[in-house]
Amino acid sequence: MATTKTPTLLQAVADDHNEMYEYYDQYVKNAGNPEAQGRWARLLTWEVARHAVGEELVVYPLMEKHLGAEGKRLADGDRADHHVVKELLHKLESIQPGTQEHANVLKKVIDHLRPHNDSEENTDLPALEKAIGAEASREASASFKRTKKFAPTRAHPGAPDKPPFETLAGLLAAPIDKLKDAFATFPSEEEKEAAKN
Repeated sequence: MATTKTPTLLQAVADDHNEMYEYYDQYVKNAGNPEAQGRWARLLTWEVARHAVGEELVVYPLMEKHLGAEGKRLADGDRADHHVVKELLHKLESIQPGTQEHANVLKKVIDHLRPHNDSEENTDLPALEKAIGAEASREASASFKRTKKFAPTRAHPGAPDKPPFETLAGLLAAPIDKLKDAFATFPSEEEKEAAKN
């Protein structure tokens, strides 16, 4: 059972969105330092990939269940947005950080995410929370956070994004992604802390 200290689903999703923007801001601030930009881009990709799968497994099925035809329409639109972002992030993996092409693709990712995230925060999630209530929202938030721990950490645009197939695809991709992550560099805890100040 979720406690009152557990954020609502809207709060948890909005916190993730803010982290994405923070990581992108750090990427931009590190222009001229390809190594640092690569670390921030990997962290952004890692967060977006886990967040997207968490929404696809937890949030969108709830929208479809509790918001009827409108929930299905919203979830399908959100899945389509995720697919565009996954394709861009997949493309980003083959581009050298520090290049204009890398910066352009990552800017496209953020430019696509901003209206998507705003729609979730201003339309989708408030409607869902109204339909399910505060306690169920906190339970969904806890489930969303748990799901992210097991989600793939890289973009997989070819993977299914609808139940139940995205669950299986995610569980198969996650160990491979985590192995790749073991050999990748990310911002240090000190860099992340400095970015907050």
